[in-house]
Amino acid sequence: MTIDELSAQIAQYKASGKTFFTTSSFQSHSLVMLHILNEIEPNIPVYFLNTGFHFPETLAFRDQITKLWNLNLKISSASKPRSLQKDIDGKFYYVSDPDYCCHINKVEPMDAILAEYDVWINGVRASQSAVRQGFKIEEKSKYGVVRFHPMLDWTSKMINDYLNKYEIPRHPLEDKGYFSIGCEPCTRKYDPNMTERESRWFGLNKTECGLNTTLVETKP
Repeated sequence: MTIDELSAQIAQYKASGKTFFTTSSFQSHSLVMLHILNEIEPNIPVYFLNTGFHFPETLAFRDQITKLWNLNLKISSASKPRSLQKDIDGKFYYVSDPDYCCHINKVEPMDAILAEYDVWINGVRASQSAVRQGFKIEEKSKYGVVRFHPMLDWTSKMINDYLNKYEIPRHPLEDKGYFSIGCEPCTRKYDPNMTERESRWFGLNKTECGLNTTLVETKP
């Protein structure tokens, strides 16, 4: 989808009275959509799901970009505090049950956000995972919410070209060998033998946190 097409679709949502928001993990590649949206709709709510396990560099970078672009940032967290996110053996869920850890820290907070809006503008790209390859530009989510995927057909080269063209800052951990950056306990430095998202859950058969599986109803 081109920038003009994205702008036209947002105008259509507004004309029909639909409320919308976006989300961001504040990785370098996610900043392209955020930059475009901020030009089109400067006050759009931007949700950051604070799991409590992010790298300090991610939180600092989030604050840097928020200030630089004057974003309408909203932070959402799990209802269960980090100290209680342990199993009966005292192990954090990210060790004993990473899917459940993602569920309580990302899916449940997002579920509550969805209930307040009509459209979720989501920056997934088809090249990122097998799951995302099956997505269409618009999909259904819970509560009748429309998931809008304007970056679906963007390639890594297109993302990098845009970052360079507009001199957008890069996540500081990229210089240390990190590429797809999630929570600190699970993320490892990128290896060329990995797919783009494998480094987020090193050693696990997992490339999605649940936001793009549990909270999507793909069309046949």
